[in-house]
Amino acid sequence: MAKRPTHKLKIKEDFANAILACEKRFEIRKNDRGFQRGDLVEFIAVDENGCELQHIINNYLFEITYVMNGYGLKNGYVVFGIENVF
Repeated sequence: MAKRPTHKLKIKEDFANAILACEKRFEIRKNDRGFQRGDLVEFIAVDENGCELQHIINNYLFEITYVMNGYGLKNGYVVFGIENVF
C-alpha cells in the first residue's frame, strides 16, 4: 500500500480550537501542495506572529475527506474537508 502524503500546516490558535471542538471541519488553503482526498494533515498551532505554540492539535492527525476548487473560490485555492484519524 502506498504511503499517503502528509501535509504539515500552520494554523492560528482560534481555528485550531474550533477544529478540536468539532465546530470547523474544513480548511481553505492555497493549493500549492496539490491537496488530494485521502492525504493526511498535521496542524501546527501558531500565535498571531506565526510562532509555534504548544497546543493539543499538534498531536492530532487528520485526513482530507473532500477537495473542492472553483465555485467562487479565488483561483489557485481549495476548500477541503477534514476528519480526525488520531
